[in-house]
Amino acid sequence: MSKFRLKMAGLLTILIMLSGLITGCGDTASKDIKIGVVYELTGNTATFGTAAANGAKLAFKEINAKGGVLGKQIQPVIADNKGEPAESTNAMTKVITQDKVVAVTGFTVSSCGIAGSTVAEVNKTPFVAAATTNPKVTLDEKSGKAKDYVFRACFIDPFQGTVAANFALNSLQVKKAVILIDNSSDYSKGLSQFFKASYTQGGGQVLAEEAYLQKDQDFKAILTKIKALNPELIYLPGYYEEVGKIIKQAREMGITVPFLGGDAWDSPKLAEIAGPAPLNNTHFTNFYSNEDTSPASKAFVEAYKKEYNQVPDSMAAMGYDAAYLLVDAIKRANSTEGAKIREALAATQGFKSVSGDMNFTSTHDAIRSAVIIELKDGKQVYKETVKP
Repeated sequence: MSKFRLKMAGLLTILIMLSGLITGCGDTASKDIKIGVVYELTGNTATFGTAAANGAKLAFKEINAKGGVLGKQIQPVIADNKGEPAESTNAMTKVITQDKVVAVTGFTVSSCGIAGSTVAEVNKTPFVAAATTNPKVTLDEKSGKAKDYVFRACFIDPFQGTVAANFALNSLQVKKAVILIDNSSDYSKGLSQFFKASYTQGGGQVLAEEAYLQKDQDFKAILTKIKALNPELIYLPGYYEEVGKIIKQAREMGITVPFLGGDAWDSPKLAEIAGPAPLNNTHFTNFYSNEDTSPASKAFVEAYKKEYNQVPDSMAAMGYDAAYLLVDAIKRANSTEGAKIREALAATQGFKSVSGDMNFTSTHDAIRSAVIIELKDGKQVYKETVKP
């Protein structure tokens, strides 16, 4: 054999060996199960997404420490939707088509969840939303039926709006309200609609519905109109940044009536923006309170504090629950095939979540309790639990 042929044979042998190494690396990587974790890590709602993502990461860490699922370790693929619907579409598309995840969990903002769910449905990728409450996340508006591959770990706004209305009528005993809506938010518009329906049906009167937009700074003109109406309650189902500014400016103008809101109030930034004193005489509906004394809640709070050196909020709990719910479905499906995971999710009953047992409706929405939180000097105080 000539020297040239010897050299070529040697090169061929090296290439075959390298090919084997590369294949070996691919086999090692395939031992992991990739799950997309898409949250609002930057932008106006970053405290929500960061807390929920931390909850999800803690859940996956605990599951991996116990041996993973289907004999494999979970590899979270983190993506930032930036709190924007367009970015949500981009982030979901990336984790599904480029990163090749088997399923996705995430989202705390309804408009983002609606956008993300569309991508999941088109790609037939199981998606468990953590804390997006607008019905359109799981519901196909054209057909009126549930999206096949979309589920959520939280309650929806018809329930949350009813809980808020009943609390206003029965606990606060107020019969005249003004609703202040964030017109740039599907969440705020939807929750306002369901609160109004339940409140008026229960004998309450809505004096007016006023609107603002996200990133507005000065609310004095709207608040002047509201003050002149002399309401007994202002219902404000917005996000914490605008809510904090609205309540602060309202108190400065001498508006002392109660404010009532929804889960999007739950951020440490709220007290920083509004100030502790202006938040007195305010309440909001929420998914969970870390004052819950159940064994599951206590264990979660301790684990979260150990991992992140802070007490978890409701968004952290929802991220944690959504991650466990998805892995539970993969385990029961005994497969990473999208269709089989979807079937397992749809069959979920009696799932043990941080705040109690969880079942699914026919539209893939979680049936679970809500809590009422009161704010006293900027601190959250658990008020009551409302079962579905």
